[in-house]
Amino acid sequence: MSTMEHKLTNTNEMVFTAEFHSLDGNGLEKAKKYADRMRGWFDGVNATDNTAAHAHASNVATAIAIKQLGLEPIMQIVCRDKNRLAQQADIMGASMFGVENFVALTGDDVTAGDEPEARRVFDLDGPQLVRLMNTIKRGEYMSGRKIDPAPQMFIGAVENPGAPPFEYRVERVAKKYAAGAKFLQLQICYHQDRLERFCAGVKDAGLAGKIAIIPSVVLVKGPRPLNFMHNSVPGIDVPAEQIARVESASDPAEAAYLQTLEFAQHALLQPGVRGLHITDFRNDETLERLMTDLGRVRQISTTEVKDDHAYSA
Repeated sequence: MSTMEHKLTNTNEMVFTAEFHSLDGNGLEKAKKYADRMRGWFDGVNATDNTAAHAHASNVATAIAIKQLGLEPIMQIVCRDKNRLAQQADIMGASMFGVENFVALTGDDVTAGDEPEARRVFDLDGPQLVRLMNTIKRGEYMSGRKIDPAPQMFIGAVENPGAPPFEYRVERVAKKYAAGAKFLQLQICYHQDRLERFCAGVKDAGLAGKIAIIPSVVLVKGPRPLNFMHNSVPGIDVPAEQIARVESASDPAEAAYLQTLEFAQHALLQPGVRGLHITDFRNDETLERLMTDLGRVRQISTTEVKDDHAYSA
């Protein structure tokens, strides 16, 4: 059983996850550097799957690298790029190396990336991909062919509480839960009222305590990334007053940090929320500062395996 599954199903502890940086050239060396910054802070780290419709090192390779570096991977699988055969191959390949946490997501449209002429696949949609994962967890491929032994899997999905149609978002949560999802990592939401309404809707639907909600926050250095997310990232709307708050500050970097801390603290108070997901675009000391300000204590083993930079559990 993964740390994520244990904490979310057997304890009342908050779970903290993070986005691992996309890997390209010199990937393993970069992976070691990123892992060293994240080690001890997080219960799971996302291995992304061509995030923002840009090609990178594969989700399977990244998840294996994360695990070998002593962190617990959460492997994303998108619907945009792969049919059901490739998705099942990804799951089984990663499972061979002990990857247990999986997240199904639609994926940003190809127009968001740098190769907009790429063909979209979408053999399955998000809830269908969750159901495929749950089928494999039970010991069968989608065709009905047996898998013995079945891989150990803890299945999650994503949802966007800040994008319309808002009522439909809760319906999608219900579909993903029925398909087998046990946790939801949420898209960043800069509208606190929308996050509140989403979490209340999940509670009213009788799903609080059945599917763990993990909202997201993003560490940025100033107004420029906020403007970029607002203008260029599908599904993210940053209110003008939030951008102006950072833009007009005497210390924009500090104002951006305090904004993220405020959103994190607010998210953790919502019903059904069991933790927080953090994306770090700053790559400075504020990651450690945020975790400390949220009451997190870093847990690092003193036993280091120097050959591969992994640490004992």
